[in-house]
Amino acid sequence: MRRFLNLIIVSITGILLFYASRFWIFEWWDRPGLFGLKQLPPQGGLLQRWLRGTDLAPFELLIWVMASFIILTWLQKLFDKLAHKPKQ
Repeated sequence: MRRFLNLIIVSITGILLFYASRFWIFEWWDRPGLFGLKQLPPQGGLLQRWLRGTDLAPFELLIWVMASFIILTWLQKLFDKLAHKPKQ
């Protein structure tokens, strides 16, 4: 059961990271955005919107990859801490 819950958490995290990237191709909700929030457009690309007009805009993909790696690493460390360790 724990493994299934961890898999669900990682899947949701992956979907959220994918939605924040420029590679989101789905439009699962109508305009103006999810729950009526304009900050959550159906076309995704949140990081690109947040960095628009800044000096970091050309590095959007690199920032996304590094942030995804860090978030997934923290999630793995959390799972490792919560895992039951057998007594020897």
